[in-house]
This record gives sequence, structure tokens and C-alpha cells, in this order.
Amino acid sequence: MLDLLIKQARVLSDTGVCDIAVQNGVISEISPSIPTLHAQRVIDAQEQCVVPYLIDSHFHLDSVLSLGQPRINQSGTLFEGIQIWGELKKTLSQQDIVERATRYCKWAISQGIGAIRSHVDVSEPTLTTVSALLEVRDAMRDWLTIQLVAFPQDGYLRNPDQPALLARALDMGVDLVGGIPHGERTMAQGAESIRQLCEIAAERGLRVDMHCDESDDPSSRHIEALAYHTQRLGLHGRVSASHLTSLHSVDPYFLTKLLPLMAEAQVHAIANPLINITLQGRQDRYPKRRGLTCIPEMLENGINVSLGHDCVLDPWYASGTGDMLEVASMAWHVAQMTKPQQAQDMIDMITTRAARTMGLDDYGIQVGKPAHFVILEAKSAADLLRLKPSRQWVIRAGKVIANCPPQVRHLDLSGQSEVVEFRC
Repeated sequence: MLDLLIKQARVLSDTGVCDIAVQNGVISEISPSIPTLHAQRVIDAQEQCVVPYLIDSHFHLDSVLSLGQPRINQSGTLFEGIQIWGELKKTLSQQDIVERATRYCKWAISQGIGAIRSHVDVSEPTLTTVSALLEVRDAMRDWLTIQLVAFPQDGYLRNPDQPALLARALDMGVDLVGGIPHGERTMAQGAESIRQLCEIAAERGLRVDMHCDESDDPSSRHIEALAYHTQRLGLHGRVSASHLTSLHSVDPYFLTKLLPLMAEAQVHAIANPLINITLQGRQDRYPKRRGLTCIPEMLENGINVSLGHDCVLDPWYASGTGDMLEVASMAWHVAQMTKPQQAQDMIDMITTRAARTMGLDDYGIQVGKPAHFVILEAKSAADLLRLKPSRQWVIRAGKVIANCPPQVRHLDLSGQSEVVEFRC
């Protein structure tokens, strides 16, 4: 007896339309037609898109939904956001962080997100943020995979107590080593923080995810040091560089040198288009730089790129709904990736490429994999980005955990108004 049978599913990573059978929470068969006779539940996808769960590979659950506490970011800059968070984090209780993060996780699940990598500030002596997000990670594990990154928000070398605090956070169960080299006092200290943090990760057998070169400074070179230490320590495929906004300003020669080094070290790049285009270029007049890193060039050089939402309603970003399709759509526009195949590249950056970034092995719509997937009101990757349609069904381990009625109305290429309807 099948637990669930999805009829007429359009799996974007494959060709054509198929049926997907689920037994004991695992995909047991994928074929053109599977009889409905022995299925406890049947969902007719009506040739709509079915994708693995969406992934947010860069987020901050400790600050989410804190907008206006204690004040609004008037300049809209990264630096004022850090100042505001510095004022707020000293007063936060574990209960407050748990409540906000849990509320957001439920938003994310309803949007089809099944995994989040969240950075957690480890700069306060109490490590209240760590205790809170470990609690949330454990409470949500049946519905959402959460990875936590030990993030020294105020710099790893600026505070003499910070190395001990980061070590304590890792001992408590935080999953990854983080850093912010451009937040150190000098470029040299930034490079030294990269060396020390990568060595900690190598000793503990952990992955690394660093906020790297998140600035408008074309002379910032921390990604070069990160790629070097990744290579030196044999951390290939286990290191991510988040943001990389300075690469929107570097000279072509440096980029030509850098990208092959990143590819050789198998460093993952994580762009955060909503927040990057909002925070960066604030001091520019016109033309204004938009801050998004060089996604097309990275892909051309064989670098794995994924996307993050980064912030929702907090000191850095006064908007957001937790919709990774909105994130991908913004990157699609700002990166000018408008060729037909590039729409699929964007969807890959919030699904399969993001799974590679996070090291999620049991991921994808394949026989033998856990039955985690989302059915959406669209029939192509381009429509997913254009319409950002409702998540019709969100399924985890073969069980429906969220669903939304059809709501998309749009014009097709013939100019006719069309309403997409589901029946199940």
C-alpha cells in the first residue's frame, strides 16, 4: 500500500511528466504511469511543477522579525544595521528569540522551504542566541532542517574573549564555523581571522561559512585568502563564501585570477540578492552599484552558487516574506540572466545547488530519497520566477504539511487571461 501517489507531476530537473509513488516516507517509484488502486492518498498535480523542497542557504534566525527594536535603520546601511543589532542583542531573552524564530520557521515551511542555514551571533558572553536557536533547531527538526553557523558578528579578533565564545558555541552543538573578516580592524587581521577559523574547522571536522567581502570596496581581497586556506587545509567542498559584494567592483584582471582559484578549492558562493542590492552602494551617486556578486561568471567557471534570503523584518531589511522564489526572481533580474536555460539555473540555486552548499545528501526527487517536495502552480522554471506562485502542496516524508488554494491569474503568450486550477 502506497502512502501517497502524485499523478502527472512535472519534475523540472527531468523531462516530461511522471507519477511519483511514496511508501514509508520515501520515494519508491517514478514512472510515466502508476495505478492509483493501492494508494491511500492521490494528488493530481495536473502537469504542474514539482520541485524538491526549497532551501535558504543564508539567513539570520536570531534577528528575524525584530524590525524597529530599538529603532529603525535610517541610513539603510549595513553599518547602522550592525549598530542597531548591537544595541538590541544585549537585552534579548531566550524566550523572545525562540518565539520570533519559531514564528518565522512556520512562515518558511508554508513557503515550501525545507532547509535553512542560519548564522547565530556568538559575540555575547551569555550565548543566549545560541541556546535559543539550538532549541528551535531541535523543535523544528521534523518539518525543517536547520544548520547553525557560529558567527562572531563583531569580529573574531577584535574582542579577546571571542575565540573562547566561538569555541563554547561549537561545543554546545553549533554546526559550522563562521567569520566576518571585513569586520576586523585591518585587512591583515581579516586575513589572520580566516586562517585561524579555517584551522578550527579543519581540527573539528566542520564546514565553514564566512560573511566575506560584504562591502563596496574593490580592494577587498578576503575571498582570495579564504580560497587559499581552503586549499591548504584540504577543506575542498566544505567552505562557503557568503555575499562577496565587493566583486561587483573589482577589476577584470583580479576576477580572471580569482574565479579559477575558487573553483579549484571548490569554494561555494552564496549571494543574497534582496539584501545585497538594498544595503550596498548607499554612498554612491549615479550610476549606483547594485551589490550583487558576479553570479554568471562564477557559474561559467564551475563554481557552485546558491542563494539566501538573509534577513526578514530586522535591522538590515525592512521587508521580506520568506519566499525563496522572490529571492531567485530578484537575482534573475539583477544578474541579467535572461536566457531560457538561466531560469532553470536560478531554480537550481534554491534547490539542488543549495543542497550541495549545505551538504544535504538525501535530497532530490529520486527513488530511494526521502519524499520531500513541493507542488507549485506553474509549468516552467521561468513561470516560477515570473509568477512566484502559491505552494499548492508542501510534502515532507510523504505527508502534506502545508497547502494553499490556487490563486494565480496571468496572461499567457496568446494574450488570453488564464486561471490555473487544481483538483485533488
